[in-house]
Order: sequence, then structure tokens, then C-alpha cells
Amino acid sequence: MKISKNGSQPSTIGPEAWFTGAVRIDPLFSTKESTKAAGALVTFEPGARTAWHTHPVGQTLIVISGLGRVQREGGPIEEINPGDVVWFEPNEKHWHGASPTKAMSHIAIHEELNGEVVTWLEKVSDSDYSK
Repeated sequence: MKISKNGSQPSTIGPEAWFTGAVRIDPLFSTKESTKAAGALVTFEPGARTAWHTHPVGQTLIVISGLGRVQREGGPIEEINPGDVVWFEPNEKHWHGASPTKAMSHIAIHEELNGEVVTWLEKVSDSDYSK
């Protein structure tokens, strides 16, 4: 058994290349020899969002607070609320973030495949985010 104590892993700021707006990432757990899953608590300030991206093994989001938005390529922007669980299929192009007026936090879980967990793509424009 291993207990990772709250505060034992520092918060980081979401890199500008991958995010628009203010984003904080708090690592929760990382891959181990016996599992390839990792997770983080990600907090988006109002209007903040990821760039378009894909995950080779998919991604699960568990919304824990606030009001958010998600979109998969070709689909509508959808609202997400606390308690909602979002699953993106492997290699499904998507983005996620806060609503324009309210922050949102979710736990993001993804798995590694051949050392890869995410492929970052172009940023979501302000006009596409506002649709």
C-alpha cells in the first residue's frame, strides 16, 4: 500500500502551448510498472480550455466542481456539471474546459501506450469556443 499525502506533489500551471487561459494541474497519481494509468485534478478558470488533442487509449473526465464545456470534433459543444463523467474514445479529437463565466475542475485519467499519453493539436479559437 502507498498513500500519497495531499500536498506532496506541487501544483503546476498549464503550459500556454496546450491551454488557453489560466489552468492549474494538480497531479494525483502516475503510471506504475503494473499499470499505465495516470490522473490529475485540473482546474480551469472561466474561459480557460485545452487545445484540441487526442489520447491513444482514450480519456476519462470526472467533473467535480463548477460548470464546463466539452466538444469532440464534428460535434456540438456540450455542457458538463459536477458528477458528470465524460469518456473520449481512443484518438478522438476533442477539447474541454470551463464555461465562459464559471470555473470548472475535473479529474482527468488517461493511459500510456508506447510511452505516449496525448497528442496536442491546434488551439480552440475564441470564436469556436463561443459557438
